[in-house]
Amino acid sequence: MTRFAYERATRWRLRTRTLELPIRPLVMGIVNVTPDSFSDGGRYLDPERAITHGRQLIDEGAELLDIGGESTRPYSTPVTVEEELRRVLPVVRALARDSRVIVSIDTSKPAVARAAVEAGAEIINDITGMVDPEMLAAAVETRAGVCAMHMQGTPQTMQISPQYDDIVPEIFTWLADCRDRLLNAGIPREQIALDPGIGFGKTHQHNLTLLAGSHLFHALGCPLLLGPSRKGFIGKVLGDKITERVLGTVGVVLSLAAQGVQMVRVHDVSAVRQALLLFEATGGIDGRAIELEDLL
Repeated sequence: MTRFAYERATRWRLRTRTLELPIRPLVMGIVNVTPDSFSDGGRYLDPERAITHGRQLIDEGAELLDIGGESTRPYSTPVTVEEELRRVLPVVRALARDSRVIVSIDTSKPAVARAAVEAGAEIINDITGMVDPEMLAAAVETRAGVCAMHMQGTPQTMQISPQYDDIVPEIFTWLADCRDRLLNAGIPREQIALDPGIGFGKTHQHNLTLLAGSHLFHALGCPLLLGPSRKGFIGKVLGDKITERVLGTVGVVLSLAAQGVQMVRVHDVSAVRQALLLFEATGGIDGRAIELEDLL
């Protein structure tokens, strides 16, 4: 018997294909083409280095790559459309040519979304929940898969003093309203994924409560994408430094896997992928070990 109460979505329709969602989470690798990411500090700002990094993540087992050209860490500074396009388009074009991976564009700018989809991206991943009518129009026109995320405030304000009365039902209601807004705009349900927004306008305790209740969001009827990777709450629980959060991230991902979450967005693809393969091989969420031949 599975460990979550609601039937989970098993497919996500993208721009040119339909993504099958197995019982374990798919792994989305993070490619930050930015000078000020909280986790990699501009290591991949150069497009060629970002492309090399993306290919390494593919080799490590990433099934999707999320490419972003604007940092969304707390108190980050926004960039212009022109600068974001300069950063991401060469990377999207190069990595979208690899048939082993699906490319997502991480942006809240409609012009960037449109250009990235034209360059080969299959998914628009918008941390602002697609509140911009122009972003909704871009999604409808391009027929890309979309992921809408919850965030309280903006990256510049979200961590000043996030407040909720009861975080799980509040974010559930917000995501349900967001889903309905996308449906009313003409985006089919099968193209919509939802993200509760771990680390975006939440305290450490908010994040832990949301993660523990992730299975409840299956009732929304859309695939779930969660991004717990290297977030501050892991350091708070473990008392470690940012470079030592890999094992903590793996622990969180296994909890999400046990709750049937369909996709996880992570930096450390190799470690997460290995953990998930063993999670699946030893029974996964339904208690049945798979045959070794199924892994080969």
